[in-house]
Amino acid sequence: MPIVGMKDTRRQQLIQAALESIAEIGLQNTTIVTISRRAGMSSGIISHYFGGKQGLIEAALRYLLDQLGKDFRERIRATDGSPEQRLLCIVEANFTEFQRSELASRTWLSFWARALHEPGFKRLQQINNARLYSNLRYSFAQKLPAQEATEAALKAAAMIDGFWLRGALSPEPEQSFAMGEALCKRYVIGALQQSPR
Repeated sequence: MPIVGMKDTRRQQLIQAALESIAEIGLQNTTIVTISRRAGMSSGIISHYFGGKQGLIEAALRYLLDQLGKDFRERIRATDGSPEQRLLCIVEANFTEFQRSELASRTWLSFWARALHEPGFKRLQQINNARLYSNLRYSFAQKLPAQEATEAALKAAAMIDGFWLRGALSPEPEQSFAMGEALCKRYVIGALQQSPR
């Protein structure tokens, strides 16, 4: 295997091990040792590739963010690209099977809990919030006046985050996630129907 390919494979294995460790024992208890053991690699390789635990955890979080973008792009390619379809794809990308999984949901919950105290996590959270709002506003602005598009995007972003959080904490997560996704879709379609254009 080429050196570049081996490096990418090892990095991804370490990111996966970090996600699994966080899901099982929480972010606070996840260490370089728990990650390296799970990945079957020496602890020194984490520092080599990521500069330490913090760098690896941030890389794992970026992986979750990248997955959101990837899922959205895959969905939008199968549509006509209309504002309504874009909005529905944004909602769907936030409620995919992966984003609802125990692995992703526990990592997101741990991440949000620490974002208030960790500048690196806070920055990634701000990036995530800005990306969601920007994508929603762009789509709403194709049909709604500027102020209405802004308000609709803010409401939709809050609904997506709120319903996702409720689903992650629910004793019946699958049902809760499904209901949250459906209500978010209903909102964005209803908001577009107010369009004067």
